[in-house]
Amino acid sequence: MSEATAPRIKATPELLTVEWADGGASEFSSLWLRDNLAGDRDAHSGQRLIDITDLPEHPRIRAATRENGGVRVDFEGETRAATFSFAWLAAHAPGRAPRRPELAVRTWLEGGALDARRDFAWASFAALRAEAAARLAWLTRLLQDGLAFLEGVPTSEGAILSTVPLIGRVLETNYGLTFDVRSVPQPENLAYSDLGLGLHTDNPYRDPVPGFQALHALIASNEGGDSVFADGFALAAHLRTSDPAAFGQLTSTAIPFLYRSKDAELYAERPLIQLSASGAIAAVHYNSRSIAPLAIAGTDAARFYAAYRRFAALLQEPRWQLRTRLDSGTLVVFDNQRVLHGRTAFSSARHPRHLQGCYLTRDSVYSEAALLRRRLAGPAVTP
Repeated sequence: MSEATAPRIKATPELLTVEWADGGASEFSSLWLRDNLAGDRDAHSGQRLIDITDLPEHPRIRAATRENGGVRVDFEGETRAATFSFAWLAAHAPGRAPRRPELAVRTWLEGGALDARRDFAWASFAALRAEAAARLAWLTRLLQDGLAFLEGVPTSEGAILSTVPLIGRVLETNYGLTFDVRSVPQPENLAYSDLGLGLHTDNPYRDPVPGFQALHALIASNEGGDSVFADGFALAAHLRTSDPAAFGQLTSTAIPFLYRSKDAELYAERPLIQLSASGAIAAVHYNSRSIAPLAIAGTDAARFYAAYRRFAALLQEPRWQLRTRLDSGTLVVFDNQRVLHGRTAFSSARHPRHLQGCYLTRDSVYSEAALLRRRLAGPAVTP
């Protein structure tokens, strides 16, 4: 770094300002700097060795000087100095820090105009297993779009369990490690019938809700049984714009979800559309088959049901629905807290259809992408 391109710095007792070569500037408070001393973190794990109460309440910067490609900060009343590299400061500067690529959500409202193979990530099982870069690219698209496809997966029962470790960790439920989606007599779940299924997310009665779902086509139906998907984030954002009152109802009303079988009793309450602390759409939980009787007073019920009907009507419009047929050996993975899925009806008597599925923990899929990116990028930037 030459003198001409080196950032300029200036400091007050409460604030360090770094003026970057591109003309931008970043401000770092003295308390934030004092909280991020490299010496207060374990060298191996990076975890903090101190608590917030161990910090001075109002640390003051005595001096700040450029030193060895970074800045040395001396605090009043302390003999230990802090050194931060400019690369590390840039990587953690508000508004300047590079965002993790998988967090750049790409919504797709008009699913009916999209083609699964053309517009979403497709890869072969062999490529994902052999090439780390190909796996990272596929995982990144999955996390951005909420939906991705694999082909060439062996069509043997249980093959899904040897495939999904490339993606994340399996979440075991009362169904077991996997579940079979095929028609059975007197099904405990309508998924195990020939009926068409409207768009929904799975298992909103669990806590936590399964993060991702994988479905592997072992036997594809030649007539009916098409898979249908829609982007719940895009639809919720559309509702937020077109009917703010309905959106407000669906984000503020706790819905009781219930599932009962001979070996399980599962119950949870959550809104149909869940927001983050910043007000961003964070999750969609929609499964009309699993909603228990609502505890809503008479006058409030009308407003909620009107909003519920409005969202349900959106889900039924073909305009928003991506429709595709999963050929034998194809595996689809989707974000179960974002992408709604369903299927068209089929006749198992004429054309057998067999999918095997499993759930993946949400954090493990994000972790797999982050680990691959870290491995391919090399050593991390340190203070």
